[in-house]
Amino acid sequence: MHSQLEQLKRELEQFGRQHDAANQDRAKRMLNIPRDTCEFLSVLIQATAARHILEIGTSNGYSTLWLAEAAHITGGKVITVEYAEPKCAMARENFAAAGLDGVIESHCIEAGRLLSRLAPASQDLIFLDSERSKYLGWWPSLQSVLRPGGLLVVDNALSHQQELAEFTRRVASDPGFTSCLVPVGKGKFLATKARLRE
Repeated sequence: MHSQLEQLKRELEQFGRQHDAANQDRAKRMLNIPRDTCEFLSVLIQATAARHILEIGTSNGYSTLWLAEAAHITGGKVITVEYAEPKCAMARENFAAAGLDGVIESHCIEAGRLLSRLAPASQDLIFLDSERSKYLGWWPSLQSVLRPGGLLVVDNALSHQQELAEFTRRVASDPGFTSCLVPVGKGKFLATKARLRE
């Protein structure tokens, strides 16, 4: 499976670059995260033994494949959500082609609706790569579904620092979280939820 998956990831990288270069409409672009970010996420999942992973912003499923590959190693599963129907359809085709659709639970709805359905403290790691204007509104739900000791990873923390400033300030000022900025890819804002004291 590894060689087949690696080939698919390489093909999706090339497709994403060519497709986005030909499309000026941001909503139609794949906006895939770079490979170094994917590798970083894979290491985080394996190092923390995360088994319940939530991705907000599937696009065509490129990043999801990396998350699912790592989740397969930890014995876990990825829940991913995307609002755009054409991207959902592409992602599901890619999941099936990779042979990882059994590790991935894909939803094509508004992310806030999915967050409201998830059980409290049910997620070990959340990767947030979606509509940045919605993050503050989602924050109460994100806090709720992330388990104590869990990790929130937010993309574009350097490339879109101003857009994320209010959100990252809100998280950083929360006494229940410890956060940092990591200069990988387009910048990652990491926040870990305090563990419960025994």
